[in-house]
Amino acid sequence: MAAYAQSLRANGLPLPQIASELVITSGKDKGEHLSVATVHRILAEADEADGTE
Repeated sequence: MAAYAQSLRANGLPLPQIASELVITSGKDKGEHLSVATVHRILAEADEADGTE
């Protein structure tokens, strides 16, 4: 999911639109969209792991 979010951000999509594209695929919230805050955290963690900011 992080890689897809990163590719959407690289294409210039704003965070709210990225959040609307991502859907939870398992668990009690299956089928729900992620919050903007969650997407921001996912992207920040992925950037930190890649060593970029």
